[in-house]
Amino acid sequence: MDAKDKTTANRAGEWAFDTTAAHAGDTHIQQAEQGSPVISTVKPLYLSNTFLAADINEMDEVFGGERQGFVYGRYANPTVGELERVVALLEGGQLENTAAFGSGMAAIHAAILATGVAAGDTVVASRDLYGQTWALLNGQMRRLGVDTTFVDVTNIDEVAEAISRVRPKLVLAETISNPILRVAPTARICELAHAVGALVLVDNTFATPYLVRPFERGADIVIHSATKYLSGHGDTMGGVAVARTRELGDELRRVRRDTGAVLSPHDAWLITRGIRTLPLRIERQCENAYEVAKWLSEQPGVESVNYPALKPGALETLGSPLGGAMVSFVLKGASRGAVHAFMEHLKLITPATTLGDLSTLVLYPVMSSHRWVDEETRQALGISEGLLRLSIGVENVKDIIGDLEQAFS
Repeated sequence: MDAKDKTTANRAGEWAFDTTAAHAGDTHIQQAEQGSPVISTVKPLYLSNTFLAADINEMDEVFGGERQGFVYGRYANPTVGELERVVALLEGGQLENTAAFGSGMAAIHAAILATGVAAGDTVVASRDLYGQTWALLNGQMRRLGVDTTFVDVTNIDEVAEAISRVRPKLVLAETISNPILRVAPTARICELAHAVGALVLVDNTFATPYLVRPFERGADIVIHSATKYLSGHGDTMGGVAVARTRELGDELRRVRRDTGAVLSPHDAWLITRGIRTLPLRIERQCENAYEVAKWLSEQPGVESVNYPALKPGALETLGSPLGGAMVSFVLKGASRGAVHAFMEHLKLITPATTLGDLSTLVLYPVMSSHRWVDEETRQALGISEGLLRLSIGVENVKDIIGDLEQAFS
């Protein structure tokens, strides 16, 4: 199915994906039906940290979870709730199973805890993960007694052997990996995991629900670093986790309440606003990324290029006609100093430790995203001293390529 033809279940019936995104935060219909004296076209920003109920009995029921409502910002906030509603719709999930967090890492951490992993349990995870996720599993989770077996998720035989051998509580993968951009066969991984009673957590940050909806492949929890493509403007931080079941959704909210990993209303409002242009941005960024990847693959100074649309069968595995907006490549024979010099010569492309922005960004994984991964592991993953990661923006693609070309020369 073409990304733009996806539908979401709305109050008005079935809307196309891009229609739902364009109306993120648009709540005037609901306000009118509730008889609100002020009907705004965009949901207000609720900055209050506490909320009142009609009476103490109602407040007691909200505190006890017997009634929906708002009492305290660490529990829930209307502006944060609107972001959760929209992301749930776009991912094909339910609002009551969705929770927003202060960052993408907070969302991943909460999602892992929500699955009930405890001392003595094992996680099977993609070897090719975002560096901080790798560090979380090898640091905090190991200290809690949770072991992790890392596998090449593109090798389904290796995945099957590991799941059969260790019988994990949780399997964790990224739809498109960071930064080598390998595509996970999510549906097959879910089948293998569920056969031994394991849950599956999928980080869908790179793909976004515009390209892939992991619930359709069998995932149990889908997470996003909302700092990236959902926001899209490089001016806020946040994370969102959507669970398949009410039980997991309740656990997500319980972890957020207990740890205080809440998202601020202001950040939630900005991310919701960013979602309104998500389809437009992703379309343009994916088109640009494809052109940049093709150009890079033809350059004598480039050893290799990672981009799903250039890998045979990757788009079929991804289930999308678009290959995403991330490109990574290896400068031929480059030392760390040479890579630094190349980055210094870029004029349009900005060196930044993030992605998904409107403008094109470059990141050096061994310096930032995978700094805490030991060198031996980095080499095994293909993260060499010469690897650079590009987050392609919405600029004219000729200008992006022109900037790369002048830096090479």
